[in-house]
Amino acid sequence: MVFSSSFSSSTITSKFIGFLLLISLTQDLSLGSALHHKNNTSFRPNREIQKHRIVEAYLNSINKPSIKTIHSPDGDVIECVLSHLQPAFDHPQLRGQKPLDSPERPSRGNGTTDEESFNQLWSQSGESCPVGSIPMRRTTKSDVLRANSVRRFGRKLRKPIRRDSSGGGHEHAVVFVNGEQYYGAKASINVWAPRVTDAYEFSLSQIWLISGSFGHDLNTIEAGWQVSPELYGDNYPRFFTYWTTDAYQATGCYNLLCSGFVQTNNKIAIGAAISPRSSYNGRQFDIGLMIWKDPKHGHWWLELGNGLLVGYWPVFLFSHLRGHASMVQFGGEVVNSRASGAHTGTQMGSGHFADEGFEKAAYFRNLQVVDWDNNLLPLNNLHVLADHPACYDIRQGKNNVWGTYFYYGGPGRNPRCP
Repeated sequence: MVFSSSFSSSTITSKFIGFLLLISLTQDLSLGSALHHKNNTSFRPNREIQKHRIVEAYLNSINKPSIKTIHSPDGDVIECVLSHLQPAFDHPQLRGQKPLDSPERPSRGNGTTDEESFNQLWSQSGESCPVGSIPMRRTTKSDVLRANSVRRFGRKLRKPIRRDSSGGGHEHAVVFVNGEQYYGAKASINVWAPRVTDAYEFSLSQIWLISGSFGHDLNTIEAGWQVSPELYGDNYPRFFTYWTTDAYQATGCYNLLCSGFVQTNNKIAIGAAISPRSSYNGRQFDIGLMIWKDPKHGHWWLELGNGLLVGYWPVFLFSHLRGHASMVQFGGEVVNSRASGAHTGTQMGSGHFADEGFEKAAYFRNLQVVDWDNNLLPLNNLHVLADHPACYDIRQGKNNVWGTYFYYGGPGRNPRCP
């Protein structure tokens, strides 16, 4: 989920945040709705049968035929699916096509390139998918049932929520730039395994590319790592992508859970667990992320580390992002689902505040944006914002080694955030 800065002051920021935090789950057909009809028990078997038929139909559409199956130590099943059979090519505008070749990369900026190599649990045994296929995490019936509906599964759908610290809501610690035309963004992010205390909460760290008005036509492209028990059924940090063209209402999804993102890489499984992770007072592990608009075809490409292309979002998916982004945002987000009473104990980043610094707090470093001429540039006119600094905070800095960077995060509930 995104929120805006003020183009002139904090007024627009608060309006934008308020708007996004009031996106509802209207028209959500709950798969478990039959349980609420206590006086209509005779209809339960038919409702249950219909529910499972809906789930099975969805699973058949999203789990594609595979040429190889790999079992991950964390319980994931990774299917090697021929590239042209992935979910993206169910889209009418892609049907019958194949993934595009590599695009022109942005000219390298002044940032360092010392991210750790990107590793995932499923591939540590040495198994991989053949060239011409992509690794896809198999979606299970229990995955969908945790979300209570097919419509909700794999999406950032919203319930009406309050923004004060005692109400349920999405809380952020971010930096952002706006007011110009942006054609991409890049940063190195260290990976942690924050504690998520409720099944319907998450904790993530990501880059957002944003365009559109504050109404229902907001476009975003998002990528980073997240811990989401609802989506994945565990507490591992996982590499993820997201997109929407209507402010998270009906379009877009996480990862490859709908027709959208086109994966081109046979070594990365989107949605799979990242390993190793950073440890408190120990070694820190980074992932490098870059998203940019291909100058030739206009598609938005995603790269991991130094040159590991993951794939692209076709430009026709978007309205405002067909041209450029009007805002770029970096940082953390958590869901506080507590409607009243104590604040959630879900952690952001490492679970420690920004002022603890290196090896203790989570960080982003070497923040850059891509300009109209496909050059990576340092950020100008950077804004810093924490929704609830007593729960999660942020501290920005700059030096010759890390370029523009920031520490961020926090424990959630604590004596200052009751």
